[in-house]
Amino acid sequence: MNELFSIKEKVAVITGASGVLGGSIAKRFVEAGAKVVAIGNSPDKLNKRMEELNTLGGEVMGFACNVLDIQRLEEVAETVLEKWGRIDILLNIAGGNLPGATLAPDQDFFDMKIEDWESVIDLNMNGTVYPSLVFGKVMAKQRKGCIINISSMATFSAITRVPGYSAAKAAVNNFTQWLATEMALKYSDGIRVNAIAPGFFIGDQNRAVLINPDGSLTDRSRKVLAKTPMGRFGDISELNGCVQFLCSDAASFITGVVLPVDGGFNAFSGV
Repeated sequence: MNELFSIKEKVAVITGASGVLGGSIAKRFVEAGAKVVAIGNSPDKLNKRMEELNTLGGEVMGFACNVLDIQRLEEVAETVLEKWGRIDILLNIAGGNLPGATLAPDQDFFDMKIEDWESVIDLNMNGTVYPSLVFGKVMAKQRKGCIINISSMATFSAITRVPGYSAAKAAVNNFTQWLATEMALKYSDGIRVNAIAPGFFIGDQNRAVLINPDGSLTDRSRKVLAKTPMGRFGDISELNGCVQFLCSDAASFITGVVLPVDGGFNAFSGV
């Protein structure tokens, strides 16, 4: 039974591996026996992540790479193929938000910074599309592979104050479904494309919005938890299992889905 969920020996490319979410998944994949290709935009952060991953004793390669740089992504793909001969998994974890594309309580839509809006759309949408173009092409030739994208609860219903991130992740949902269909129809049923939609997890980017300086919950946090039947924030490690499941043979007939990992937030009307 364990073999059904195994990712042992699979070659997994993970963008955003120097970040909190990408790092957590990268560690889990190394521990599960996958060969991990860690991609990060910051060389310093990536070096620290590589030191951490190498202590786990698995097979790991690291590349400083901007996910919006197609030529650099192609160089990474070529190097990985030269060493390991294939690419089985692509995890498009790179993404994020910017202050100017998020509205403060006393701001409205017309106060948003257009340059931050464009950056957030570019990073989250094209930062998913471009790696999928490069590494997905390898999978098309192999006629086998798995791509996982990162969506958000902000795509299921409107969440105030985050217009840029919400719009970008909604595009990721549509692209996930579109690419899943494209790959299955034109190449192979052995190529699957799915996404996970995390609920509310406290990280560096949203900590100030959810936690007061004294450690108490903000008004926004209390609203989130009131709409979360489990009554708590998620732990970042709770995303690892669903990603591994979607990459394993246990999910061989699952493609084009956006899986909420949210403690019931999306299911609950709040009443």
